Amino acid sequence: MKCPHCGFEESKVIDSRPADEGEKIRRRRECLKCAFRFTTYEMIENLPIIVIKKDKSRELFDRTKLINGMLKSCEKRQISLELIENSIDKIESKIRNSMIREVTSSDIGEYVMEALKEIDKVAYVRFASVYREFDDVDSLMDELKKLLVDKK
Repeated sequence: MKCPHCGFEESKVIDSRPADEGEKIRRRRECLKCAFRFTTYEMIENLPIIVIKKDKSRELFDRTKLINGMLKSCEKRQISLELIENSIDKIESKIRNSMIREVTSSDIGEYVMEALKEIDKVAYVRFASVYREFDDVDSLMDELKKLLVDKK
């Protein structure tokens, strides 16, 4: 870290402590050349996630869209908002941990379907029927048969 007083590029950390409820780390430093003391803050770099839509357009990842989609699928089911939010946390973490900054909407849809399959089969089928755009009852029945096979 460059000294703001003399510009020397080496300093030592004298003290470190959490700041902003653990969101940042506050560090007191001392320049090794002029002994000037200064404070720096370290925080996690949150790079934006870009979603590539079916039409190839791009937009910022919007957590609210996932919440709304899952809530719609879970409507009138006994599924807590906390469970939905935890599932979305896992999906978002999966995307961020992959270190891929652009993800397709179809990948996100698959992640949601995996989560809903674990939470509630009816919510899963509701989401799948919209996401997979079933054209007829036969397509829906095929998906239900897969679900029954997975259950065994």
